[in-house]
Amino acid sequence: MKKEYIEPFFATLRAANPQPVTELKYTSVFELLAAVLLSAQATDVGVNKATRKLFAVAPTPQAILDLGLEGLESYIKTIGLYRTKAKNLLATCRILVEQHGGQVPRTREALEALPGVGRKTANVVLNSAFGEATMAVDTHIFRVSNRTGLAPGKNPLEVEKGLLKRVPEPYRVDAHHWLILHGRYVCVARKPLCWQCAVEPFCDFQPKTPRP
Repeated sequence: MKKEYIEPFFATLRAANPQPVTELKYTSVFELLAAVLLSAQATDVGVNKATRKLFAVAPTPQAILDLGLEGLESYIKTIGLYRTKAKNLLATCRILVEQHGGQVPRTREALEALPGVGRKTANVVLNSAFGEATMAVDTHIFRVSNRTGLAPGKNPLEVEKGLLKRVPEPYRVDAHHWLILHGRYVCVARKPLCWQCAVEPFCDFQPKTPRP
């Protein structure tokens, strides 16, 4: 994507959705962390369905610990890989209680030290909870960044670094939300919906998908 196209690309996305947010439902920083941890290889809709009941009874790290492994699994068993995720979430809650006073830490290093929390999850928490200009590169962002030519890369870290370099500062905090939503609903995996894409004029993808 030509450098001069990047600003109008994001201006168009912002005009359509001025205040984008994650589609995961949460009411605290801890709930966000737990929801993102549970969302790996799962849909936001599926995670929200499970966490709606879980967070109603266990909205804090200590409350999750009090449920125990079997109790936690009973709430999240509809989510893929739920056994591994339950163990990771319990271990994370234990660290939060014992080392962070039950609070979610604000540094990347401390977040990535939590079981089940990788770079992408840390980026989501740093961005959505603490307002930092991070890029949580999931499959949607990876696809959109490569397909449009915005920030091509062979792996998520390359794409993340490319986005941080190319996205203009005024759009940086919200950029990953716009790209996720664009990849989820317009620039979809199998066949992008180019004929209804507002940013199609700025995109490198060829040939454009014609109207069916």
